[in-house]
Amino acid sequence: MIHPKTELKFISDKIGYGVVATEFIPAGTITWALDDLDREFTPAKMKKMNSLYQNILETYCYRNNKGNFVLCWDYGRYVNHSFKSNCLSTAYDFEIAIRDIQAGEELTDDYGYLNVSEPFNGIEEGTKRKTVYPDDLLNFHQVWDEQLIKNFPAILNVEQPLKSLITPKLWSTITAIAEGKKEMDSILKNHFPG
Repeated sequence: MIHPKTELKFISDKIGYGVVATEFIPAGTITWALDDLDREFTPAKMKKMNSLYQNILETYCYRNNKGNFVLCWDYGRYVNHSFKSNCLSTAYDFEIAIRDIQAGEELTDDYGYLNVSEPFNGIEEGTKRKTVYPDDLLNFHQVWDEQLIKNFPAILNVEQPLKSLITPKLWSTITAIAEGKKEMDSILKNHFPG
């Protein structure tokens, strides 16, 4: 489920639609969490589907570490790629804001950690990386882990509208990580070797 203080909005002809903050979202906020309405499709099930559905799943899904395609039921599936993303996935089936997101600003992910099937060129953002590759998670997980570790303590200090989607056991783990009592699992845990 995507953060409730967001809306689907047309960004540009080149980008299409994206998810935009309707209010200020501080760093450390859980911006998306896997929930019971999200759908998971195995590659075998997907291959049996009509090609129309296959194209939709290829466009709007991410792949989890089992290689299954996960389709967000809400407009979380419209979060666009950025090499300078302001949200970052964790190894715990939720994402956090890794910097403050202003009202009217688009929420973005780096698709490099979403186990893409094929490389694609991103929009020019003045970064060294220009292309997203299927093995980006192997190459950049340490950078992403550093960004997560830096922002994990803030999880306990900001409003969390999606907290009800986090189990008490996982919240206990999050708290221990945020307080420096437990080591955070690497985002590399999300890698599907393909």
